[in-house]
Amino acid sequence: MKSFLHALAVAAIGACAAAAHAEEIGEVDTVFKLIGPDHKIVVDAYDDPGVVGVTCYVSRAKTGGIKGALGLAEDKAEASIACRQVGPISFPKPLRQQEEVFSERISLVFKRLRIVRMVDARRNALAYLTYSDRLIDGSPQNAITAVAVARDTPIPVK
Repeated sequence: MKSFLHALAVAAIGACAAAAHAEEIGEVDTVFKLIGPDHKIVVDAYDDPGVVGVTCYVSRAKTGGIKGALGLAEDKAEASIACRQVGPISFPKPLRQQEEVFSERISLVFKRLRIVRMVDARRNALAYLTYSDRLIDGSPQNAITAVAVARDTPIPVK
């Protein structure tokens, strides 16, 4: 039992270390709240952990007010995404055909914002899909963007 718990702790630490880190680029207020922070739109940047030279920018609503200040608010399931080449593209290791590359909690327990990378080998491009899901039901709200990779840099796929 002790070795199982140790292995579980090591796995949890590894998962946290491998998790993508969002860097907040900016925000704009959309609704004034007398008590607590205003409702806003935030823009975060995520560097793709599997593709050097690609960054995804995600904008999403963030609920303010008392619930937002306490972390109890459920943010809307709407997001926009734009991924761009920000430097020379390289692949440290082969990519899966489809892989979740980012995930962030947007409610206290049940809702997550997710970004999935898909490889379009025929066109030598990377497609990124963002959506949110819940424990019980997700949302059909989604956004997609793509990054074309130069033909002289083939995308390695597992």
